[in-house]
Amino acid sequence: MPIARLARRATPFLAAGALLLTGCGTGPDSGADSASGSASGSASGSASGSDSGSDSGSARAAGYPRTVTNCGREVRIDAPPERAVSLNQGTTEIMLSLGLGDRMAATATWTDPLPKDLEKENAGVERLADNSPSFEKVLDAEPDFVAASFESTLGKGGVATRAQFEEVGVPAYVSPSDCAKDNTGDSDGSRATPLTMEDVYGEIRDLATVFGVEERGARLVAGLKDRMAKAVAGIDAKKAKDTTVLYWFANSEAPFMGGCCGAPGIITDAVGARNVFDDTHDEWPQINWETVADRDPAFLVIGDLTRKSQTAESAAKKIEFLETNPVTRAMDAVKHRRYVRLSGQAMNPSIRTVEGVEQVAAALRAYAPAK
Repeated sequence: MPIARLARRATPFLAAGALLLTGCGTGPDSGADSASGSASGSASGSASGSDSGSDSGSARAAGYPRTVTNCGREVRIDAPPERAVSLNQGTTEIMLSLGLGDRMAATATWTDPLPKDLEKENAGVERLADNSPSFEKVLDAEPDFVAASFESTLGKGGVATRAQFEEVGVPAYVSPSDCAKDNTGDSDGSRATPLTMEDVYGEIRDLATVFGVEERGARLVAGLKDRMAKAVAGIDAKKAKDTTVLYWFANSEAPFMGGCCGAPGIITDAVGARNVFDDTHDEWPQINWETVADRDPAFLVIGDLTRKSQTAESAAKKIEFLETNPVTRAMDAVKHRRYVRLSGQAMNPSIRTVEGVEQVAAALRAYAPAK
């Protein structure tokens, strides 16, 4: 992912033209959360409310060991994690939204500020690095569980492989949203099957199972589903169908644009619009500006990132480029400043993809196309 790969080839090319793995406990599942504390409310959906389980150590271990089937592997969890390390912001935000800040030892690889309502939950969690930490630095945090949003993080060329963590007794988990795509090439992967929010909900349920907080997971998923339904209510279907959008994540020299079937696909399908690069199954193809201008979308959905690993990370830098570049400044969306600014997390499979649906839907409602 552009969000995970910090160094990569910058060779532009022209666009041509989910498997949900849900965890299951090996022990009896009463549906009650057994971890202490109450789950936090989240900008991504509410998981609040008190848990019905006891805070005693024996109660917290009820139903363990358990096994989660994840990306074709069996991940055995002997007890509820107490020192989890999340290696990507998307997975971090799920854990925080489940109220698990007190059971997280550390995080890494950030692109955006946290939503305000997760800041308190995150306050005591160490940040190992803004980008990818070393394997040794992760081990120094003494993790008892490691999770990541991308196979490029927990895989060859990343922090370490899952096997390397397992060799030192640390269970390792990768978001099913990422392993549902082909990651074998040098690019950010491609999808034969479009991603859906069910893939994201699957990660929430898996992590809730790992930590023994299934009720919190159910509440978080219900909150996200409710927000999705409210976001698209009342959209003019005919107007939306005739409206084209483009998703620009980062990089001005060889820009990463959203293909058909990742998180941008979830957003586009939800609002009923059309992605001008829906003819490529690559997750984030690099496409030259002449091709972008030729397709001339009605809206430019642009990533507003705070990291510093590519050119034009922030929305301000992207807009400055669009309005000064001779190829792009003549585009209709640029001339009329039809921009939708999204966090990096909203443009990758995450609970904040719902935020992307809300913001693009709001822009579509306000849009009055030329007659």
